[in-house]
Amino acid sequence: MNCRLTDIRHKEVISACDGCRIGFVDDVIVDTKCAKIVSLVIFGRSSFLGFIGKCEDYIIPWEKIELIGEDTIIISCSMPNPVKRCKKPRFKEKF
Repeated sequence: MNCRLTDIRHKEVISACDGCRIGFVDDVIVDTKCAKIVSLVIFGRSSFLGFIGKCEDYIIPWEKIELIGEDTIIISCSMPNPVKRCKKPRFKEKF
């Protein structure tokens, strides 16, 4: 089966172990040396309308994917451990 990145994005990810809804695919991590997808990324939800911050992201290794369906992706592990997103500096001080 061949699919595009746009086909994978916005599919719901569900754990086969406990049936937990993890979220929707927002991004992928690609190994540029061998041109393969390494993992899927689900961004954390915004807290309080996005003013306070975001929850951690979930990174799901490609090996944990059991099935990619029309609307959902089934993974073989339970809820993955959240990972904090690195913050980029908004501006650099010139002092």
